Amino acid sequence: MTKERLYVYDTTLRDGQQTQGVQFSLAEKQQIAATLDALGVDYIEGGWPGANPIDSAWFDSQPKLRATFTAFGMTKRAGHSAENDTALNAVVNANTAAVCLVGKTHDFHVETALGITLDENIENIRRSIEHLVSQGREALFDAEHFFDGYKANPDYARACIQAAFAAGARWIVLCDTNGGALPAEVGQIVQEVITAGLPGDHLGIHTHNDTENAVANTLAAIDAGARQIQGTLNGLGERCGNANLTSLLPILKLKEPYRSNYEISVTDAALRDIKRASRVLDDILNRIPAPQAPFVGASAFVHKAGLHASAILKNPVTYEHIDPALVGNQRDIPMSNQAGQSNLRKRLKEANLIVEKDDPALGRILELVKEREAQGYSYDTAQASFEILARRELGLCPDFFEVKRYKV
Repeated sequence: MTKERLYVYDTTLRDGQQTQGVQFSLAEKQQIAATLDALGVDYIEGGWPGANPIDSAWFDSQPKLRATFTAFGMTKRAGHSAENDTALNAVVNANTAAVCLVGKTHDFHVETALGITLDENIENIRRSIEHLVSQGREALFDAEHFFDGYKANPDYARACIQAAFAAGARWIVLCDTNGGALPAEVGQIVQEVITAGLPGDHLGIHTHNDTENAVANTLAAIDAGARQIQGTLNGLGERCGNANLTSLLPILKLKEPYRSNYEISVTDAALRDIKRASRVLDDILNRIPAPQAPFVGASAFVHKAGLHASAILKNPVTYEHIDPALVGNQRDIPMSNQAGQSNLRKRLKEANLIVEKDDPALGRILELVKEREAQGYSYDTAQASFEILARRELGLCPDFFEVKRYKV
C-alpha cells in the first residue's frame, strides 16, 4: 500500500518565541534551526522579518538549510496595495522560498479587531497571496481563529480560505488560535472544509494546547484529511504552548494507523536523536527538562512499582508501548518503597553486585529502603546512596570505602 505524505512545519523560532520569558539570540536561532534541520522537518519558520533586529539579521544571513526556510508575516492592510504595503514587503524582501501570511477568518475579529468590512478582509487575503505567487514564492495562508470563526459563521470562514486557495496558496493552515477546540469538532470541521471543495493535500493544521489537546487535535485533523502539521519543539509557544513535535513525530513514525498509512521526512535514525534535540532547546532556554514528557522525558520509561519491574525484566512489552531506544531514551528501574526484588536485583547488577535470588540480604535491603523512605529518605533518584546502603548490608562496605589517614 502506498503511504500518503505528511509535511512537518516547525514554528519554534516564531510561535515558540512568543512564549513568556523566551527570546532567542541570533546564535541560538542558528543552533535551533540546525537541530531541526538535522531532525528532518520539511519547513522551518524563521520568524517575522522586520519585526526586530535579531529576526532581520537572521533572514539577512540566508541560512543554508535542507528544509524550506519560511518567513512569516501578515496580509496587507486595507487601503494599501500589496505592492506598497511596507510590512508585507519586508516579508517578501527576505527572499525565502516560502512565505506564510496570517489573516483573519473570524468575522468578529475582522469587524472588531481590524475595524474593516468582511469583504475588505477577503480582498486583503486574495491580493496578498496573489502578490506572493507573482514573486515566485510558495505561499501559505494561516487562517487565524479559523475554528472559532467557523463555528460562528461557517460561510464566511470558508470564503476566506477559498479566496486564499484560489489566489494560489499552496497550503491553507487551519489555526485553533485560542486553543479551545476539541478533537471531535476539529475532525468534523476539517472534513466539512474538504467536502466543500478544499483538497486535503493543501490543508494544514496549527493547534494550541490550552485544553491539553494540541496533539490530539492535530491527529484528529490528519484523520480527517489534513496533510501538513505545524508544531514546535517541546511544545513551546504562547500561553500553554503549541502542538508538541517531540510527541507528534514519534506517534506518526511508530504508532498505528499512522505508521502504516503515512510517510514523513523524519528518518528512523533522526527519530533516535529526538531526545537530544529536545535537550538542545532546554539547554538554550536554561530549563530543566520536563521529566514526564512523553517519549523524551527522563521518567517516560521509568518503572518504579515492583510488579511492573518484575514483568519488564521478563518482557519489556508488558509495560512499555514502544522500545525507548527508538526515540533515544532508555528504561530505568529505580529503588524505592514501591520496589520489589526485581527492582533490587536489577539495581544491584548495575552496581556490579551479583546476589543470588535466595540471599537473605535482599530482604534486609528492601526493608531498610522502605524504613528509610518512611523517615524521609529517597533512593529512586539516588543510585550512589542506594549502593552504599546495599554494600553495607552485603558486608562489602569496609573494602570499598577504606578510609586512609595521612599525617600532616
